[in-house]
Amino acid sequence: MNAAIFLYAFGVWVIFGVLAIINGVIRNRFYAPITGKYKAHVISTIIAICFVVAGTYLFLRFIGIEYSNLELLLVGVFWVISTIIFEFIFGHYVIGNPWEKLVADYNILKGRVWSLFLLTELVSPLLIGMLLKRGI
Repeated sequence: MNAAIFLYAFGVWVIFGVLAIINGVIRNRFYAPITGKYKAHVISTIIAICFVVAGTYLFLRFIGIEYSNLELLLVGVFWVISTIIFEFIFGHYVIGNPWEKLVADYNILKGRVWSLFLLTELVSPLLIGMLLKRGI
């Protein structure tokens, strides 16, 4: 295992976090009042999915480090676990959201699509890495 890929992956995850916070601020201040909370949630999740896919592509395309499929899968797992921990700690202790609200964002059966973002974080390193190895 190459530890360098995980250090780079941490840096990319921090960038994703900053982008997610900016995305949330823009959602809440600009288009949520116009579209409503649910549509704004869907729009901001789609935006976040797009920057994760694009960021993952750039990360793997230009990293200059050999990586295995297992390492890419572990990067995805690391990103998901880190995101969940951050969201619950930041969301509860900094923003002040109750635990029930934070957990509710994961209920895809109630139309909450945030889990699709986490799925994107999980699979994008492996899928994009495999495509890049094929020259696509």
